[in-house]
Amino acid sequence: MARQPNIYGGGAQTNANGLKFERQTDLLTMIDRIGPEYTIERHIIKKNGIEIARHFKGHSLYRDLLIPRGINYKEILSKKLLPDEALLVNNTLYLIEKKYQNVSGSVDEKLQTCDFKKKQYTRLLKPLDISVEYYYLLNDWFDQPQYKDVFDYIQSVGCKYFIGELPLSEIGLD
Repeated sequence: MARQPNIYGGGAQTNANGLKFERQTDLLTMIDRIGPEYTIERHIIKKNGIEIARHFKGHSLYRDLLIPRGINYKEILSKKLLPDEALLVNNTLYLIEKKYQNVSGSVDEKLQTCDFKKKQYTRLLKPLDISVEYYYLLNDWFDQPQYKDVFDYIQSVGCKYFIGELPLSEIGLD
């Protein structure tokens, strides 16, 4: 019997589908499309020439924000957390985790970790007096009644979720 191609995800397709979704929902691209008053220079977002936010991905949160301010994550956390994207606006760090799914799978359980991760990031950023908002950006697969309980939980622990698009007003930009 001939091998059937994996058209749904999981396995080797997990990274391909997830990475495509992450590229399609890239914050810097979204901000760049707002209008000419917004510019981006080395992950610094400016509006009319005035810095309004800083953008981080993965390890850059540590390299560009925490280490220069004297924060050694190993003294606070037992394991490094790597955000898909983060935006520092004033004294709030908006953490955006992106989840792509097109069949039931392990992402379902990952959505239930937002409370833990928000608390960990809050501990990490407390010495800098930076507050934390934790958001999920999900593809339209999640727009199903079966996720109601998970979405209720996400909101009950002070996190938020968005399907398909993250309104920039939610991250301090408009």
